[in-house]
Amino acid sequence: MSTEPSPSTASSTTGTQLQDRVILITGALEGLGRAVALACAAEGATVILSSFDQVDLEPVYDQILEADHPEPAILPLNLETASERDFIAAANIIGDTFERLDGLVHCAASAPFLSRIDDYDASEWERVIRVNLNAPFMLTQACLPLLRLAEDAAIVFTADRVGRQGRAYWGAYAAAKFGIEGLMQVLAEETRESGHLRVNSLDPGILRTAMRANLYPGEDPNSHPDPATVAGAYVQLLGPEGRGLTGRTLRVENGRAC
Repeated sequence: MSTEPSPSTASSTTGTQLQDRVILITGALEGLGRAVALACAAEGATVILSSFDQVDLEPVYDQILEADHPEPAILPLNLETASERDFIAAANIIGDTFERLDGLVHCAASAPFLSRIDDYDASEWERVIRVNLNAPFMLTQACLPLLRLAEDAAIVFTADRVGRQGRAYWGAYAAAKFGIEGLMQVLAEETRESGHLRVNSLDPGILRTAMRANLYPGEDPNSHPDPATVAGAYVQLLGPEGRGLTGRTLRVENGRAC
């Protein structure tokens, strides 16, 4: 995990909603994950940026430093190929560096195409399920001991409308998102009595992302909101405002989780 700083060339005001919290964000390279990482850093969090390649994450790292926010860290992790041992090793690195974890946000997603179930290639089905369901499970499981060391910890699974009401052609991605809702609910029930670990899912709605553009190339991407417009809802769930809220299937309305 890299935490080496680079020169700061700009500054901005840092908020305090996530002051002194350590938050791991997957899919931080672009789109929703990047927006959430920037929003969390702007509210005082030390963010751990995770994606498959350290070099690709360095611009996000630099942007956070240039805004004079807390120095982030980079944790390369390929959700498609990582083994259970890799996830445990990643959690151990976080533990050795920070000694706890206050938040885990699952933003990474993969939906390479739309297809009828009749035509779905089995190996591709397994790959999509792995990235969108199995990997979040293994990473969450590996990080649970660190989350339990925090006084007020939160896990946010990014949901999708197609994982709450099935829609044609969404195949493995939809099935994985249905699984994420189940994983969230089970884990919330198992941790409810602890009082200091909350687990929720959040559907940010249709956003202007590379994944959406790939699936719907004929759409005008500017017809959808920028991911930054929903990042505040994640901050809401990760910070003090989200205390006592667990096991909920939430969505974003007017920038708020509800």
